[in-house]
Amino acid sequence: MSNHWDASLRQFQHYLKLERSLSQNSILAYQQDMEKLSRYMEKNFPYTKPTEVQLQHLRYFVNGLAELEISEYTQARIISGIKAFFRFLMYEDRISEDPAQLLEAPKLGRKLPDTLSYIEITQILESIPLGEQEGHRNRAMLEVLYSSGLRVSELTDLKIGNVYADVGFLRVIGKGNKERLVPIGRDALKYLKLYVEEKRKEVEPVKGHEQYVFLNRRGKKLSRVMIFLIIKKQVEAIGLNKNVSPHTFRHSFATHLIEGGADLRAVQEMLGHESITTTEIYTHLDRDYLRQVLNEFHPRK
Repeated sequence: MSNHWDASLRQFQHYLKLERSLSQNSILAYQQDMEKLSRYMEKNFPYTKPTEVQLQHLRYFVNGLAELEISEYTQARIISGIKAFFRFLMYEDRISEDPAQLLEAPKLGRKLPDTLSYIEITQILESIPLGEQEGHRNRAMLEVLYSSGLRVSELTDLKIGNVYADVGFLRVIGKGNKERLVPIGRDALKYLKLYVEEKRKEVEPVKGHEQYVFLNRRGKKLSRVMIFLIIKKQVEAIGLNKNVSPHTFRHSFATHLIEGGADLRAVQEMLGHESITTTEIYTHLDRDYLRQVLNEFHPRK
């Protein structure tokens, strides 16, 4: 990578981290997408600096992506990264016009992820053999995932000190280090307490991992990939022909609450979304009300 692009991308990374407070995963995704553009520019327009890029350069690049048969979703994500980079250059007063402003993303058909029925969720949960070494841990994890609608990273980062069993809430650190309190159902809490108070004590935590709730057999917090694999194994165990990921549990959590009649704003707050739509103003909801919504409308109370 040339010095021009190298320096600009490093500064862009700092901007995303400090000014936008994005997660490491989001920063990495933006960085990788921008590296695709920088490599393209160096190969085809080697003397053009990042501050000299024109809309036509970007259109050539996007057309190249389409010819590579990269999915529309991936194209849209890359374009989103490019737009963020040139907004950063504008923010830094390094360019006076944004070349990416008129860059069009491919039109996306809104594809919702698979939703699991309550029966399918129950089948997955009950297929976990509690007699196996990690059985209690895996049951507790998936119960929590479905009961509280957590993102996979929120599940792996959950700490013992953030489980308020007496009031039935979890303190969750979400995207951009935003904290929220999420109610947890009685079933999930039962399995979580059973794991933490008994089975977890059979594992010696590695230094620095003592506070994480879910540990692997080596005493380290579980990785995101491990959660995917655990879910995949249980889905195969019941012979379910659906593409199921941790996000499927989150999506099913929200869908089942809304189908049951729960208020959209309550579900929005539990998920940690800023707003239901970009035009609606975020409103704070009473914690007792959230607890009541979960008790009334969640299938696994």
